[in-house]
Amino acid sequence: MDYLAGLNPQQRAAVENTQGPAMIVAGAGSGKTRVITYRVAHLIEKGVDAFNILVLTFTNKASKDMRERISKVVGPEAKNLWMGTFHSVFAKILRVEAEKIGYPSNFTIYDTDDSKSLIRAILREMQLDDKLYNANFVYNRISSAKNNLVSHVEYMQSAEIQAEDLSNKRPMLGVIYETYTKRCFKAGAMDFDDLLFKTNVLLKNHPDVLNKYQQKFKYLMVDEYQDTNFSQYTIVKKLAAAYQNICVVGDDAQSIYGFRGANIQNILNFEKDYPDLKVYKLEQNYRSTQNIVEVANSIIANNKNQLEKNVFSENESGDRIKVSRAFTDNEEGKIVAEAIVQDRSSNGLNYNDFAILYRTNAQSRAMEEALRKLSVPYKIYGGLSFYQRKEIKDLIAYFRLTFNPSDEEAIKRVINYPRRGLGDTTVDKIIVAADQHNITMWKVIQDPQKYIAGRIANQLNDFAMLIKSFQAESKKLDAYETALYISQHSGILKELHTDDSIEGRSRYENIQELLNGIKEFAEREDIEDRSLAIFMQDIALLTNDDREDDKLKDTVSMMTIHSAKGLEFKNVFVVGLEENLFPSQMSLNSRTDLEEERRLFYVAITRAEKKLTLTYATSRYRWGTLTNCEPSRFISEINAKYLELETVKAPKTSIGSDSFDGERRSWSQQRDSDSFSKPKPSVSGTATSVSARPKNTMLPTAHIPTPGFRPDAANAFQNGMEVEHEKFGFGKIINLEGTLPDVKATVFFQGLGNKQLLLKFAKLRIVK
Repeated sequence: MDYLAGLNPQQRAAVENTQGPAMIVAGAGSGKTRVITYRVAHLIEKGVDAFNILVLTFTNKASKDMRERISKVVGPEAKNLWMGTFHSVFAKILRVEAEKIGYPSNFTIYDTDDSKSLIRAILREMQLDDKLYNANFVYNRISSAKNNLVSHVEYMQSAEIQAEDLSNKRPMLGVIYETYTKRCFKAGAMDFDDLLFKTNVLLKNHPDVLNKYQQKFKYLMVDEYQDTNFSQYTIVKKLAAAYQNICVVGDDAQSIYGFRGANIQNILNFEKDYPDLKVYKLEQNYRSTQNIVEVANSIIANNKNQLEKNVFSENESGDRIKVSRAFTDNEEGKIVAEAIVQDRSSNGLNYNDFAILYRTNAQSRAMEEALRKLSVPYKIYGGLSFYQRKEIKDLIAYFRLTFNPSDEEAIKRVINYPRRGLGDTTVDKIIVAADQHNITMWKVIQDPQKYIAGRIANQLNDFAMLIKSFQAESKKLDAYETALYISQHSGILKELHTDDSIEGRSRYENIQELLNGIKEFAEREDIEDRSLAIFMQDIALLTNDDREDDKLKDTVSMMTIHSAKGLEFKNVFVVGLEENLFPSQMSLNSRTDLEEERRLFYVAITRAEKKLTLTYATSRYRWGTLTNCEPSRFISEINAKYLELETVKAPKTSIGSDSFDGERRSWSQQRDSDSFSKPKPSVSGTATSVSARPKNTMLPTAHIPTPGFRPDAANAFQNGMEVEHEKFGFGKIINLEGTLPDVKATVFFQGLGNKQLLLKFAKLRIVK
């Protein structure tokens, strides 16, 4: 029982009391992970069979870390735990029980791109305006319905929902939802939301299955319970109903995923579901200095809707929190970069002791430029995932077809890659034939002469034989050998190997890296099933929060605050603290949304261990226009005694009405100035004339293309990609509209603003 010795009284009580419903309210930095892992270990030490314990997390990384910690206490028995993310655990159950709800056990899991691609295809077939029925909007609408357990049938039958869609001039949303659902079913595919939605259907319609898993999971633990949605809440409640040995862990002050459907009421009202609930409050923060904790407390105290707790720290008082005012976003970047260089030098720190957190990804640009100028190494998190790169998705589409040839999105992706004379016209013919005969695309491809006239039948036969050869080999070979065979015989390796451009070599290396990862997976000894199908399921279920561990790399971390949840750094910079940016303009219409923004700020503050700096700019480029900015209301909510204000020397041409003497002023002096009174009505969006541009903000110069500049094909581009244009320079794709070959991209170029370009003529090169 040595593992109990290091726990404080509240932690120990939460670990030792394992019977009945319990809620552990874990403040930031309070040792939550230690309590969860020791509680599970304690159950096993007391004789509970590990097979009867279910632990649900929100990231694969969290479950992996917990399992490793538990194994240090109980040994190999930790391998027998059912532990993982909601999606991975219930995908595993659905594989076993799929036939009961009409799905094959080898169903494909569609990622967001697959789902949106299918939605775009449906919009084209229905001849709907893709501006009014934007694929992103439609996808989010369907996702929201599923997370609230509203089926397409209930959606169509709800007078309230139909009236809402009609008032929004989108009366066909229900029909799109129905068509999307049927097409996924026909393709033997589930999207992310289906993994929870279909689990609810399974447990509701099959009492025998519900009873089976209630008896199996006699003890349930749910991490980050404040982030659960209605669908997750319902599954957990059903599974725990028999024994009620349910323990949820979370912090309502860190509930920041309302936009994903998370419902903070799940944790706030947990006691209503379980009147015999025992509540354990972990209030001692072991991570941060006293000043940082007090600042966080003073912020979150402004929220009315919260669980009562008193977070405290017994660490050193620490430095006061620095608030730095800049005149432009570029100046803000310079302040942060120079502070990192100085702190690292004077305090003997590493670059990986620093993190820069921002509200939106667009803010990274000014920070990147400033860090580069001072040769500070950095890494941005939350960019394009390795598994979202085109060449990776292409090869994985072949893997998917090998195990589920009905997967229509995979067919459409690779039927003509590498090119084999089966273009869009052929694909359209296959789709029409499949719809007319109510069969899958694969059945048409297998027997093309029966459904499609003309010479393309031979090419379709060849493609079908290729996929069948992959299926045959997969039954004889392990995961790595199967993947290598497919990559070689599909033609992808040859296609990329013959492309001697920098991008071509990079894509070829990415394929090699994927194969290396599969080789590593095939040699693992800690899992029973090391098939390629299981590898594909694992990567399909990776979340945005499952980032690679770069702690060993000495780089400054840059990320959105949402991505930073669960992490900690010695020194943290929270940048862009301005009205309409943070809090977001979208959050100012209701108290509920504003309180979530405040919780987001609380999360940002509590990532810091030793030093916290807050920055804002009085002007910022937004969508290519220089706008005046007001400091965030959140700054004025902090108790002044914990803060230290710094300003930088103003440029000769001031922006707005403020002028500064360039000297450091005390916080009390600053609070007396107008800019830190209650926020004024925002003037964001008001253009500042070029004559008022600060002298240190350079106008764009002519762009010199990167040596060996070679544009990418129009079908290679995705939203969020960073690109280079021969004339306009470097930019970022913020929107894609239309269908190939007439896809139109909206690209934001620094200093030039938004440009709309037809991809087939634009000559853009993918940077990353």
